[in-house]
Amino acid sequence: MLGIDAMAQAILAQHAAAFAGFAREPVPEPAAPDPVYLAALRACSALGFMAHDAQCLARAWQARTLRVGAFQATPWPDAPEDFGLQAVPRARAFAPCPDRLGLYAVLPDAAWVARMARAGVPALQLRFKSSDARAIAREVAAAVRAVQGSRALLFINDHWQAAIDAGAYGVHLGQEDLDALDPGARQTLRASGLRLGVSTHGYAEMLRADALGPSYIAMGAVFPTTLKKMATAPQGLGRLGAYARLLRNYPRVAIGGIGAAQFPQVLATGVGSIAVVRALVNAPNPEAAAAQLMACMAPASPP
Repeated sequence: MLGIDAMAQAILAQHAAAFAGFAREPVPEPAAPDPVYLAALRACSALGFMAHDAQCLARAWQARTLRVGAFQATPWPDAPEDFGLQAVPRARAFAPCPDRLGLYAVLPDAAWVARMARAGVPALQLRFKSSDARAIAREVAAAVRAVQGSRALLFINDHWQAAIDAGAYGVHLGQEDLDALDPGARQTLRASGLRLGVSTHGYAEMLRADALGPSYIAMGAVFPTTLKKMATAPQGLGRLGAYARLLRNYPRVAIGGIGAAQFPQVLATGVGSIAVVRALVNAPNPEAAAAQLMACMAPASPP
């Protein structure tokens, strides 16, 4: 077998172009002495993966080497078993949702939900920001009523108890929202039958999401976005493609700064859904914009 430095250089030679544009990260403290693990940890840090993601990749490279019996620099790790993802069918899983959710509109209030449901957008998320519990309950209930009689699937961002009470289709949670759930709340959410979507921004968060067995996994931000301050840099198409391959047994949603011009490249990664915010709510004619974006999604739709 090659030495540690030689293996690290081989990984960089094969994959630097695919993951270009990220600043080198410090190599984290190793958690194992295995040469392949150490080489991959160095290489993935040099490619700009943050410490917790570089650790996940290094362990996966080590696991694959043990599984196939030889170090391989050329294929990027993307086998679910090498990352320790749940086997399918999953022992822990929320209710399923369609594999391809299509255009996914993230909307600020129930009026927008009603408008986009009438426009035929197949997946909608109510992202209503308020600290007033009564206002939240009213808005969530109004959004649930707004999609009745349509084909739209409605997910509620953050407010999972209100989503249960109103009979929503599903709920979407970020990593901080997961932190706030105690074991009892997680059990209540799972027992409710709601579909669960989870936001992720890299390998460590994807592995954490998989432990819950969500209905879909969102990956981003793909491109720069001004909607919220992100703790991580835009992931780009190279990383999105790698994430999509690893999560191939999940419905996958790409999100973050995606406009119509980027749809073909994003869809080429294998994702079955693209989430948009500004492309609809800031459009001069949101209904026309929705029709255009749904037409862009058509090549990814099942026959």
